[in-house]
Amino acid sequence: MEIKELQEKVELHLSTVWKDEVKVSQIHHLSGGACQDNYSLDLVSKSGKQSLVLRTDKGASLLSSLSKRDEFKVAELVYKAGVKTPTPVFLEETPEVIGSPFFLMEKIGGKATGRYITKDKELDSYRKTKMVTDLAENLAKLHTVKPASVSDEELKQKLKIVTKDNYASIAISDLRQSLDELPEAHPAIELCLHWLESNAPSIDEIVLVHGDFRTGNFMMNAEGLQGILDYEFAHFGDRHEDIAWLCMRDWRFGRLNKEVGGFGDRKDFYAAYQKTSGIPVDPFKVTFWEIMGNVRWAIGSAQQTERHLSGKDKGIELAAIGRRTAEMEWEAMRLIEEINNAI
Repeated sequence: MEIKELQEKVELHLSTVWKDEVKVSQIHHLSGGACQDNYSLDLVSKSGKQSLVLRTDKGASLLSSLSKRDEFKVAELVYKAGVKTPTPVFLEETPEVIGSPFFLMEKIGGKATGRYITKDKELDSYRKTKMVTDLAENLAKLHTVKPASVSDEELKQKLKIVTKDNYASIAISDLRQSLDELPEAHPAIELCLHWLESNAPSIDEIVLVHGDFRTGNFMMNAEGLQGILDYEFAHFGDRHEDIAWLCMRDWRFGRLNKEVGGFGDRKDFYAAYQKTSGIPVDPFKVTFWEIMGNVRWAIGSAQQTERHLSGKDKGIELAAIGRRTAEMEWEAMRLIEEINNAI
């Protein structure tokens, strides 16, 4: 859809729904990655001016990603839990308006790119003082959302009802199914899945997991953390998943010695998380889920490339992501070797 047509459709629809003449005074496309399309909108109406972001699907989504309705509902839960995140504003569940469901959220300042977060001099002071603490505190608040606190039964089912006893085995089984659906064999991933099955730790409590908590999915500037983004992979699970995902080698953007997102140290993040949550971080559980995360990202990378190779959703970005598969396989096996040597 051309951007002018999108503007006209959004104006008409919001004017009808809000019963207030709405004009889009500014609209432009934002980077949304391989699966998402984001647009910056400035709305003008009798109620005033609003700077918003429209978020919708670009094409075929990755397996396990939430619908726009469910992603919006998760954002509402997280916002109410006190997490610093853009205010959810409006949800359109039907595809009739612009061709796919979409939602509107507050537009916030800052940048999310890996190079900016990990290396830009503008963030030097914040990076040295509060970046790790702010992220750990907000993640701990996100994890206060539990299955019992979700009243929307449809959303609860989409987030997957699991128990402390069966969650790890379900997660591994889901990865096996995704692996089996790929057209080529990945023996390294099979090896890692076998290790995960044999070494699954206990889980202290089932909580809401962001599912993609990493450098690139939070906005920052010199004033600090502006907001956490992107809940399309949220689900119920182990709190250590999110911590492990943030620590994965692939999200350090070249600063490998800074194991937390390329900008911080694990001990500082663990301490800040424990201070807010009151729950200690278990290093073995983080490593377990870090191995799981690398396996998940290896399979996800292969899925993205298959979208391109199959012709379903061709694109150079999708094709290029495929190289990550071997990198993630290597890292998962490296972590297994490291933890086996330590035992």
